[in-house]
Amino acid sequence: MGERSLTPIEQAIERAGLASRGALRLDASDRIGELAPFSTLVLVGMVGSAQWPAFSKSPEAADGAPHPLDRWSRRVIGALARELGALALHSFEGPPYWPFQAWARRAEPVFPSPIGMLVHREFGLWHSYRGALAFHEPIAIPPVEPTTSPCESCAEKPCLSACPVGAFTPHGYDVENCAAHVRGGGDCFDGGCRARRACAVGRDHAYNEDQTRFYMPAFLAARAVSP
Repeated sequence: MGERSLTPIEQAIERAGLASRGALRLDASDRIGELAPFSTLVLVGMVGSAQWPAFSKSPEAADGAPHPLDRWSRRVIGALARELGALALHSFEGPPYWPFQAWARRAEPVFPSPIGMLVHREFGLWHSYRGALAFHEPIAIPPVEPTTSPCESCAEKPCLSACPVGAFTPHGYDVENCAAHVRGGGDCFDGGCRARRACAVGRDHAYNEDQTRFYMPAFLAARAVSP
């Protein structure tokens, strides 16, 4: 029996309003616990503003209940799993959390950026991983083309100096200092993270105003604060 084609899976993900974010073959170190019977992961997420209309028109976006994006993602990815005969995994459920950043680096050309987020050569910092589909059978996966991080050719690293409160340091991300600043309103709350916006890669894919108005209050809500 030959390998399953990736194309119909990607098409189903797109019809559902999400983006296929690459795929990877699980090795022996991955196939433990819940993943023991599976051989392939297909990552699912969002890139730029392309998938935002699918979420913004959903019942979850309008019902006023907490965590609308997570609830929408769980519903949509769960339905995809049932349709395609897969197991749904979610990036936002835990602890323990699935190692999505490590999986992403095996599935597509993304690299750690100086501010910690994964940078994509096309989408820059404007992308996310909402979940994954685990398949029992092998899937024909195109090889990830060798490439280098766009950060290697960026001498000035404006992402590191753009933060008004210096939340990105050699010691890591000072999330509490960042949240305290965003809580006060101003440019980062209204326009989104200034450090993220400073990156020149993928600017055409920057989040639209509706996304920013959603994400920044959600960032604060996750830390039990309000603007």
